[in-house]
Amino acid sequence: MTSRSKICSALAAMTLLGSVQMAAAEDELTVAYFLEWPMPFQYAKVKGLYDEALGVPVKWVSFDTGTAMSAAMASGDVQIAVSQGVPPFVVATSAGQDLKLTDVAVSYSDNDNCVVAEALEIEKGNAKELEGKKVGVPIGTAAHFGFLEQMKHFNVDITTMEIVDMAPADGAAAFAQGNLDMVCGWGGALRRMKEHGNVLLTGAEKEELGILVFDAITAPADFVSENPDMMAKFLKVTADANAKWNAGGDKAEMLAVIAKDAGMDPADAEASLATFTFPSTEEALSDKWLGGNVQSFMLGVANVFLEAGSIPSALETYETTVDAGPLTAAAQ
Repeated sequence: MTSRSKICSALAAMTLLGSVQMAAAEDELTVAYFLEWPMPFQYAKVKGLYDEALGVPVKWVSFDTGTAMSAAMASGDVQIAVSQGVPPFVVATSAGQDLKLTDVAVSYSDNDNCVVAEALEIEKGNAKELEGKKVGVPIGTAAHFGFLEQMKHFNVDITTMEIVDMAPADGAAAFAQGNLDMVCGWGGALRRMKEHGNVLLTGAEKEELGILVFDAITAPADFVSENPDMMAKFLKVTADANAKWNAGGDKAEMLAVIAKDAGMDPADAEASLATFTFPSTEEALSDKWLGGNVQSFMLGVANVFLEAGSIPSALETYETTVDAGPLTAAAQ
């Protein structure tokens, strides 16, 4: 199945599932997150601070990709997704799934990238040689968007490439075995990929080209509208954990807890966290993020996917997919 048909099939399923109505989370809240993706919220998660603030037990479920998070929210199995990539959110909303982006979870230009097999000796100066090569990409994710933008920058014709839809962990394993010429991913999987190859562009170089990489806290629109106080409290606990980490005084204590919860060695978790930026609530509400730039950026992402034939259509605007109300309430 082609990359386009895979995304289209997923979009059709999400659209059908999107008709499922979210009931108010009265007895339990289910939240999606990633393993091997260490973040301050995990300290609050382990310490039970979410359960305490929200007044209900919080069930945490790990996922491999943001597209899987979208499907889980569409089916009603998940009420909130922490650190969902913007591209999977754009893919879902472009298909008609009614989701809301409520906060910026993390910015990480250096922790999401593509790696070329070292044996090929391909760098940015001869990137055109990637044509005809086999690449593992988690379709519909931030890594997919970054891949498309990098190939566009280097004028690589992706129609000549064999693109295989692979979750980062699977892609890293296949890459290590020599079954892929190039692979894209993030977090712990990306570190393993780099053991067998090189990146074409650094995070700073990608940002110069306008290739931003950040995740969001997202939720079904009806859940947000029916549970505004719960959503605001969730974002407040998350913001407090970020502030505690950013302050620096408790990093040693927090790191041990976060690393264990992420299923990582403390040194690896610390290395990942060093490449992350966690905007404050005030920053997230500014024009740089939810105040306007995020909406414009999502339109750009959608247009890139549309041009690449990865999605059948895009929204005219993504302004309606952002709801800053809960975060504004959390900041008060």
